[in-house]
Amino acid sequence: MTVVELRPAPPPTRRRVGRLTATLVALGYLCAAVILLHGIWADPNGRYLWDSGQDQNQWQWFFDVTAHQVLNGQNPLSTTLMNHPLGVNLMANTAMFGLSIPLIPVTVWLGSGVTWVLILTLGLAGTAYAWFWMFSRRLASAPAAAVGGLFCGFAPAMISHANAHPNFVVLAVIPLLLLPRPPGRRTAIMLGLLIAYQIFLGEEVLLLAATGLVVFGAIYTVVRPLESSTFVRRYATTILGAGAITVAIVALPLAWQFFGPQSYHELGHGSAGNQLGAFTAFNSWALAGDPETAQALSINPTEENAFFGWPLLLLILGLLIALRKQPKVRVLGITALIFAWLSTGRSMDVFGIDVPGPWAVIRHLPLYDSVVESRLTMVCIPIIGALLALGIDRFRKVGYVLVAAALLPIVPVPLTAIDRGPSPEFFSAGLWRNYVRPGRSVVPAPPTNGANGAPLQWQREADFGFTLPDGYFVGPHGPEGKGGYGAVPRPTSTMFWQVQDGGACVIAPAQLRADLEYWNADAIVVQPGNERMHTCLDELLGRGSLVGGLWVWRVM
Repeated sequence: MTVVELRPAPPPTRRRVGRLTATLVALGYLCAAVILLHGIWADPNGRYLWDSGQDQNQWQWFFDVTAHQVLNGQNPLSTTLMNHPLGVNLMANTAMFGLSIPLIPVTVWLGSGVTWVLILTLGLAGTAYAWFWMFSRRLASAPAAAVGGLFCGFAPAMISHANAHPNFVVLAVIPLLLLPRPPGRRTAIMLGLLIAYQIFLGEEVLLLAATGLVVFGAIYTVVRPLESSTFVRRYATTILGAGAITVAIVALPLAWQFFGPQSYHELGHGSAGNQLGAFTAFNSWALAGDPETAQALSINPTEENAFFGWPLLLLILGLLIALRKQPKVRVLGITALIFAWLSTGRSMDVFGIDVPGPWAVIRHLPLYDSVVESRLTMVCIPIIGALLALGIDRFRKVGYVLVAAALLPIVPVPLTAIDRGPSPEFFSAGLWRNYVRPGRSVVPAPPTNGANGAPLQWQREADFGFTLPDGYFVGPHGPEGKGGYGAVPRPTSTMFWQVQDGGACVIAPAQLRADLEYWNADAIVVQPGNERMHTCLDELLGRGSLVGGLWVWRVM
């Protein structure tokens, strides 16, 4: 009997990625993204991602209002079209100017629904490709890098955010920052431009990435102090130059964000850390997933930020053990462990015992006080992608088989898209013009907020011919100016929601008049079928009229 000793294959020599290989990889990622989103690609302006809640309405409103502001020569950083008359600080919201402004022609000619699905599609595919390119230049062979990039672009958290948060899907800038470049002026300019651009795509992503790099660098300094000190000496001037360029570009917009009209600070999300079970479970869109189980382990379907699945975590543990002699693997593993721990939030339940987490201290720091802590798990995604690429290169055929087996359960199914339904003719046919004067408001009852985003669609289809009180946005709440979702409710808004929830239709006539005057309201509208609201407004304002599919009350 012959005994064959199984030894890991030596790592292959890295080569420059050929143009054909790069093109095929890019097309593969693009096809995967289109398949995932094919339900909404069938009719971008007429369909809606079911699990987005009201976020798709909000994002399309951001895209349309940005085009409206720019094409009308108005400041794109703010608008009073929502939350009238106070307005909304768009720079302090997720308006994503890095894409909403360049894609204005798409928004105007093809509709904001096309802009929405185009950004999601290119975000998934572009993120995967950027990590593939970085891995192939710094870490692994092209085939192994392609697998690592595939995971980074289509990881469970990426699929979750693809339902509602394009700012957490368009992540291609981050790996571009890590590409190998020589120190000097040219690199400083390139890095400065990329960092500035990422700020206009998503600041929270940049904060998480920067935190990840700092932690990685600190650990690497302990493991490889000589290499780290050499890197700092070579690149210190370049990094400082990049920072100066970034500040020069973004100083004014950031000043508007933090100190301009309707600015705020510290956006609290409550306890939003990962439960331990979320790491080993499968998310709502995985082949092996169960939406009911996944949603019990997350705050909502768009925040399933871990959900790697137990087969993948077992494989990663095995790779960390097998490749432990490589310093970069040890550093990657420790970094991933730290961010997984941070993502559990202020505390975590360990066998029924409430164990304090490190986030309890960090969450009070500036900028971090607005982070959804479970999103820290996303720092682990490129780390896992890198380890998968390293494992494939080290173990070749066996590596491919093991990686395929670990990834198969989390392969995502296409996202659910439904028909949006037409807007009432009162808006789509322009009948609102007979009731609303230029610059005045239409008041939906109940008001626009995170639970009622339909009025945003009505306003978009009316080409922003009227303003809306309240809204779905982030703005200042309370005397300290802390951030909160939606407007600070006025008594009439509160009364409307009380009626919507089955409460009494009670408000002082003088208060009702004062609120309607404050909003510059010309009309109040209620959708048919909302009998409680209809009856309430008949009592308060007299009998309404059914016009273009809505009950309408003139405000005199």
